[in-house]
Amino acid sequence: MSPRGVATPDVRERLFAAAERVVQRDGPGALTSRAVTTEAGCAKGLLHTHFAGLDEFVAELCLDRFARTAAKAQALPGLAGRGTVAGNVDDVALALFESGGPAISGLAMTRPAAALRVREALESGAPGFAAIQEAVTAYLEAEQELGRVARTLDAGTVALAVVGTAHHLLMTSWPGAPDPWPAMTRLVASLVDKT
Repeated sequence: MSPRGVATPDVRERLFAAAERVVQRDGPGALTSRAVTTEAGCAKGLLHTHFAGLDEFVAELCLDRFARTAAKAQALPGLAGRGTVAGNVDDVALALFESGGPAISGLAMTRPAAALRVREALESGAPGFAAIQEAVTAYLEAEQELGRVARTLDAGTVALAVVGTAHHLLMTSWPGAPDPWPAMTRLVASLVDKT
């Protein structure tokens, strides 16, 4: 545990990772600022030093994970012509599940103030599902140009289906529920493996 007055490196990420572990292990109801700081092995007040409260912390955690996934998705068009189309799209969908997955998405919905902050940030342009959808669309269009995806494929609709399904699986899963990943993989394969 970091002693009082000693700087904690990468404090935001350390707290975010601790929160993910708490929620995945014990469920959203177990998330408290004390549970997070105990899991992170840091001073009890550290979370409130960096965030106005638990709702702001949860909102920032969700937004951080959305931004990470969106950044990965934005690199997708550069992968055109490499690997498999389904594998590349699958990797972006997997990033959604690995970025806190169902536990974190569900957590935001159980905290109305956090959900409102997330929605307002997304409406103001913070990267989220829309940015991921745009990147998947651009990637599929690039693969169409290379002839690796059928010209008849509606890239925007496929991207919407992939992102919408990921969103659905994230929002309707819970810790301990069956792994949503196999269903996502089957969907991606059925949508993009047709040339």
